[in-house]
Amino acid sequence: MRTGQHNKEESALEVKDEIILMQFLLQNLKQKSRDNVKSLLRNKRVLVNEQPVTQFNHPLKPGDRVEVKWEAAIEGSINRNMSILYEDDHLIVIDKHAGLLTIATDKEKDRTAYTMLSSHVKLQNPANRIFIVHRLDRDTSGVMMFAKSEKVQSIMQSEWKERVKERTYIAVVEGKVEEHEGKISSYIYESKSLVMHSSQNPEKGELAVTRFRTLKSNSDFSLLEVSLETGKKNQIRIHMQEIGHSVAGDRKYGASGNPIGRLGLHASVLAFVHPVTGKEMRFELKAPAKFRRLC
Repeated sequence: MRTGQHNKEESALEVKDEIILMQFLLQNLKQKSRDNVKSLLRNKRVLVNEQPVTQFNHPLKPGDRVEVKWEAAIEGSINRNMSILYEDDHLIVIDKHAGLLTIATDKEKDRTAYTMLSSHVKLQNPANRIFIVHRLDRDTSGVMMFAKSEKVQSIMQSEWKERVKERTYIAVVEGKVEEHEGKISSYIYESKSLVMHSSQNPEKGELAVTRFRTLKSNSDFSLLEVSLETGKKNQIRIHMQEIGHSVAGDRKYGASGNPIGRLGLHASVLAFVHPVTGKEMRFELKAPAKFRRLC
C-alpha cells in the first residue's frame, strides 16, 4: 500500500492487498480514530473507485483506488447547515440554520453544529476540539458561539452575564400584539416529563425575564424584537405563550399553525466582550424574509 496525493482537501490511496475498508483506512490515516473513520464513512466522504462507500466492511482488492474527501465535504455540509461568521484561535461564531441541532441527542448524533465544527477545526490540527458555550433550540436559527478550549468555555459560561452585552431575538408570534413594548417575568422550571413550565411562585423555579418590542403587526401575526435578561431553556417560547401570543409554528407551546414551516424564532444579535482579547464583539443577522412577509 502506498499513499498518493495527500493534502487538506483529499487523500488518494492505492490498494496493494486484499483488505477490509475499515482496516485499510485505519492503517493509512494514522491520526484518525475508529470513530473518525466511521464518521467519514457515514458522511459519504470515502470513495472507492470514485464511488461513495458507507460500509466499513467493504472488501478491497489490489488496484482499487480509495479517496478520502476532507475539507470540501465538511465545508459543503457547513454551508448547507450553518455559516461561519467569525473564527480566531479562541472561538467560533456561526449562523445556525433552522433544523440543525446544537449537540447530539439519542436520535441524532452526526448532523449537529458541534460535530460539523469539530470536523472543521480538526482539519487544521487533529488535536483541536470544540466546546459548547450556549445552545439554540433545533428549530431556532441565528447567531451562536462555540469555544475552542475548556479555558475559554469556562470564562464565557462563568462570566456570561458580565461579558454578554446584548442577546436579541426576532420572533413571529400569533395574533396582534397591542403593546408597543413589554416585560414578562416568571419562574421557569422543568417537569419530570422534561417539559418547561412557568409560574409566579418563586419557590417553583428560576427567575426568567424577557423584554419585547413590537416592530410591526397585523390581525394575524406580530413581529417582535425580544431581548433576554436571563437565558433559561425555552424562555421566549414559554413567555410568548403566557401572554397569549405563541411563537408561530410552536405547537409545543400553544401555536395553532405553522405558516412558515419552521419555528418563528431567530437569534439576531449576540454582542460580548472577547474572553481573551477583551475586545467588544458584535454580530447581527437580519430576520429571515419569511418572518417579515407574515406581518
